[in-house]
Formats: sequence, C-alpha cells, structure tokens
Amino acid sequence: MTLQMMALVGAGVIGAGVAVVHGVLVQRLMVRPFVASGAAARPAGRLVPPLLQFTTYNWLLGGVALVAAALWLEPQARLVTAGLVGSSYLFGAVGNFWGTRGRHPGWVLYAVALGLIVYAVI
Repeated sequence: MTLQMMALVGAGVIGAGVAVVHGVLVQRLMVRPFVASGAAARPAGRLVPPLLQFTTYNWLLGGVALVAAALWLEPQARLVTAGLVGSSYLFGAVGNFWGTRGRHPGWVLYAVALGLIVYAVI
C-alpha cells in the first residue's frame, strides 16, 4: 500500500471516528432533551432528530467510502470519492470553526482529514 493510500485510509478513519463521537454527543445532548420536551410529537418536530443526525450519517459514510476507495477502487474512482467526501469534510470544518469560533476540536480533525485527502490525490 502506498503512502497516498494510507493517507486516504487515515482520513477515512479520522472522519468515521469523529462522526461516531459526534453522533453519540448529538443524541445524548440534543435529541434526547428535544424528544423529552414533547416537541417531537408535532409533525414538524419529527424531522428534527433525523436532521440533527444527518451530518453524522454523512461523515460516517464518507469515512467508510474513503477507506473502501483506498483499498478497492481505481484511481479515477478514488479521485471522485475523495472530491465528494473532501467537500463534505471541508464544509464541516469551516462550519464548525465558524459556528464555535474555533473552540471545538471537530474542525481541527476534519481539517487534518481534508489535508490527508488532498495529499492522497495530488
């Protein structure tokens, strides 16, 4: 396995790991209190829990896709996968940095994963 493929696997592991921690924290700190408040019983309230976990799902699936791309896909497919997942991680890193004013480790981890993705495809 080349260094670039190991970088892609590393980016996928970082992304998936952050997604799992993110999902647990969002469920525990945001979804459970929202459901307990009774707001989820309203029709629009049923959308809130899945929407809160959408980024978790997206980042986890992206991490798995990066690992799969590094191990099994052709170079063109790796490039497409890296571009799609990288854009998601870039959006997450910038949004997290902006939203928390840089006081959250998530943006740093996604920036590192994004750097590994860029290294892997260049």
